[in-house]
Parts: sequence; C-alpha cells; structure tokens
Amino acid sequence: MYKIVLASLSAQPCLREIIKLKQKQDPTLARLTEQIKKVKALDLQTNDSGILWMKGRLWVHDIDNLRQENLSHPFLAKAIQASQSGAFIMIFDFRAVIIFGLNALYGRNHIQINKWTGAWNSTNARDFISYSISKGYNVDTWEFGNELSGQGVGASVDAEQYAKDLMVLKAMLKELYNDSHQQPLLVAPGGFFDRQWYAQLLQDSGPGTLDALTHHIYNLGGGDDPHIQAKIMDPEYLSSSMIDTFRTLQLTIETNGPWSSAWVGEAGGSYNSGNRVVSNKFLNSFWYLDQLGIASKYNTKVYCRQTLIGGNYGLLDLNTLVPNPDYYSALLWHRLMGKGVLDIEVSGSPYLRAYGHCRKKRSGISMLLINLSNSTKFNVTILDDSSKTLKHRKEYHLTAKDDNYLSQTMLLNGTPLELTEEGGLPPLKPLNVLVESPIEVAPLSIAFIVFPNIKVEACMR
Repeated sequence: MYKIVLASLSAQPCLREIIKLKQKQDPTLARLTEQIKKVKALDLQTNDSGILWMKGRLWVHDIDNLRQENLSHPFLAKAIQASQSGAFIMIFDFRAVIIFGLNALYGRNHIQINKWTGAWNSTNARDFISYSISKGYNVDTWEFGNELSGQGVGASVDAEQYAKDLMVLKAMLKELYNDSHQQPLLVAPGGFFDRQWYAQLLQDSGPGTLDALTHHIYNLGGGDDPHIQAKIMDPEYLSSSMIDTFRTLQLTIETNGPWSSAWVGEAGGSYNSGNRVVSNKFLNSFWYLDQLGIASKYNTKVYCRQTLIGGNYGLLDLNTLVPNPDYYSALLWHRLMGKGVLDIEVSGSPYLRAYGHCRKKRSGISMLLINLSNSTKFNVTILDDSSKTLKHRKEYHLTAKDDNYLSQTMLLNGTPLELTEEGGLPPLKPLNVLVESPIEVAPLSIAFIVFPNIKVEACMR
C-alpha cells in the first residue's frame, strides 16, 4: 500500500496550458481552424481557458506578402510557410490569444560563428506592431527573440545588449499602445536556461521591463535518440532532467527580478519535431504531465506546448487533425487542475509520481497520479482527515489501447477517446468510487483523482 500525505498546503500560482501553433498556408490553416472550432481546443470558448500560441519571426517589408525567415532546416520541412497576412488574421477566428515572437537579430552584426553584436534595429518591429494595432489585432504578448540566450542555438547575443534592446522595445510598446486599453506583456528571451545570462538580463533591464522570463526545455534530447522510451519510464531521469532547471530559474527570478515570472516558452519532450515512434503515442503523456506537475510546483505561470500541429509531437495528427493522446491529457489537466498547488508527500516507490492542485473553479482538490512501472500496480491511500467526510470521489484513468503504450489511442476508464461523428470531443466521464476504497493505479497508466468539496485552507484563499 503506497500512501500519499497532503502536507504544507500552500497555494501557489499554477500554469495556463498554452499550445504553440506554427504558421500554415491558407488552405491548411482554414481546415485547421474549422477542426479546432469543432473540438473546442482546450475549451477555447471559456475566458479562463487553454490558449493557442501563434509564434512567428517575420520580416515586414510588405505587409500583404509576409515571408518567414529560415525555413531551410530539415525538421521544418513540414512547417508550411504563411504567404499572406490572411493566414495571420484567421488565427483570430477561434479567439486565440496571440503571443507573437519578434526577430531579435535584425540589424545586428554577425562577427563569429554564432556571435552577434550591436544594437537591435527596431524599425521592422515598429512597422508590424503599428500595423497590428491599426487593424485591431489583439496581440496579448510580444516575445523578443528565439534561442539567443547563453551560447544560443545557431546565434547568440550577450545579456547586457539584450537588456538594452528590451528597454527600447518596452518604451516602443508604451508609445504605440498609449491610447489603448490593452497593454500587452513583454517576455523574453525564449531560449535555453543559462543561469548567469538570465540573471544579468533581469539585473540590467530592471523593474518594469520584462513581465516574464521564457525558457525552452526539451529534456528527452533529440528526436533521433534511441533511448527516449527508457528515459520516459525512468523516474530518476525525469527528475534529474527537469527539477534543477525549474528550481534554479525560480531562485534566479526571486534573487534578481522578483517583478518577473517564469514561463515555459516551448516544450516538446524531444527536439527536431519529436520522435516518430513515441511523440504522438500514449507513452508521451507520461513526461508531459509529469513536467506540467513539476513546472507548477516551481511557480511557472505559463506553459507552452510544442506544438498544436506539426512534426511528430503535435497535439493534433498532422494529416487527419484527430487529437493525439497528449491532447486529451492536456484537456483533463486544463479542466481539473486549478491554480493552487499543493505540497504532496509520497511514501513508497519512486515509480509513482503524484501532484496535487486545488480543484478547477470548484471546491475540492484534484490529484494527478502517474505510474511509470510497467509491471507494478499501486494501491494508493490518501492520508488526510478532510477526505473522511466524503462518500465518493471521481476517477479518470488513462491507459493505452490493447495495453500497448505505443498506441495512438488512449482509453479513459476503458473507453477509447475518439471524436464523435460530428467531429466533436468525446465526453470525459469519471468513475464515481467510494472514498474509503484505495485508488488503484495500473502499470503504465495515469489517473486524475478529484475529491469534490473538500475544505482545504490553501484552496479557500
């Protein structure tokens, strides 16, 4: 019997689920838009919903003939270029909240293999931001740059200069949005975490510049790594590849820029479009949900999943637009896990991962249990007096079709999760279970457990 003790209940901000949407040609984007409207991606119709992130690095010399830079890399072969501004406009049709990435290399000098110096040329960004304001496009957040922090990925800029450019951009946003009721956020650098670089960026840019520090994390390595399956099922690897990054980033912000916050700007498990065998299968949800749990424990405010559609790691299948298993994992997280994060103490095997949150929009608590073992079933007991007043709890058990963890079909309480004939989402119905019975978590399975109406002090604030 494995026991989970609810202890030190302190509410912390949780994360909003954000999905990155790459730019598509008009016909593809139109079809995608219709599909999203059908499945209501992460309940986009609600105000406190999951959000679609459209991120682009664009030159704006001809606003009606936008062209995206650097699509030559092999893993971008399936990322279709947007050729007209209409493709951008269509994103607003399903009320997506837009976080737009600006080119932070424009105007700099390329002096070494991956080293760029000099001040950023802001004229290109000013033209595009002014245009978006004139058209009434509601861009929620502007992100400055992509993977230029530390040593960078193909290019890098030192933190001191980056901070100066951020202050220029912040002043520009204040000027351009002066008469607008909507003041967008400014986030950066959208790169891999480097403690010294990030600390200097906060120190040099100062209070009032950066609303959030964005970082990318691909803890499983390259998509061609033959050991990805083993990594996902290894609790020690999952912890060592994630916890230090989130914890150190949290400390960096607390020490150098408490006015800011931590965002995951991009995460897809394995980079270069993911792994063709694993990334769109049931097994992929294990690292994904585990990372959501860890990120929220370390005060991450926003989590951006790579990607809604594209490559092997899309939440929607690239060809059919049918939801992959991770889509349903994200949807259950979004519906059940609230903003208050609870401190969960687990006694027993490291293969049982547990995370607790205040229940989403209702009284009670929600728990996420992940069984990484392929042979052991865990019987879990919750040691908390407040649960004794309940008669029933709600259970959502996720397993793979035919017990094949590389299946592309996920089961909820034994029922395949498949779109309805009309193309809508299937009902996500829980089991009602007597609260005094132990929670059974099958080998290589995931369970969301909801205890309705439990009065937890941390969740009542």
